[in-house]
Amino acid sequence: MKKTLVIGFGNVHRRDDGVGFVVINSVRERLGRPPLDAEDDGFDDLGHEIDTLLLHQLVPDMAEMIAGYDLVIFVDAHVGIIPELLREEEVIARCETTTVPHQLHPRTVLALAHQLYGGQSRGVLLSIRGHDFDFGEGLSTQTAALVPAAVNRVLALARPSKWDLRVESAAR
Repeated sequence: MKKTLVIGFGNVHRRDDGVGFVVINSVRERLGRPPLDAEDDGFDDLGHEIDTLLLHQLVPDMAEMIAGYDLVIFVDAHVGIIPELLREEEVIARCETTTVPHQLHPRTVLALAHQLYGGQSRGVLLSIRGHDFDFGEGLSTQTAALVPAAVNRVLALARPSKWDLRVESAAR
């Protein structure tokens, strides 16, 4: 059985930066699981074929856990310098330093999982265009409209054979 971990990260108190939170809860709903609240990170609900976590930021301590998954999907917001509204990119494991203390890029966490714990996880970063990063809760209308496509993509990545079957039967 292929194990997938979906990590939504960002600050739920900075409007669209919290899009990972909304995507994770939408994925959980589609999987028939209860939503996580802003105080629940999801660590108590691990052990499924598709696990979900909500984090404020990525930290090195996650490397050991990530090493146990076949696929890790990182979900975050991006600002307008990226042209696509929904951008998917393969995460190449590589250690990098950042200018922000205690914060890591997905490729660094993945590299630590590979180097320190022998993990072979594939990583994918799914970033969703944010429009409003002011203080406050709730997504802008423009970013909220992108959530269903992001959820569909997460589930297609996590369960490609199930997705392929639905696509085939819909095409008939």
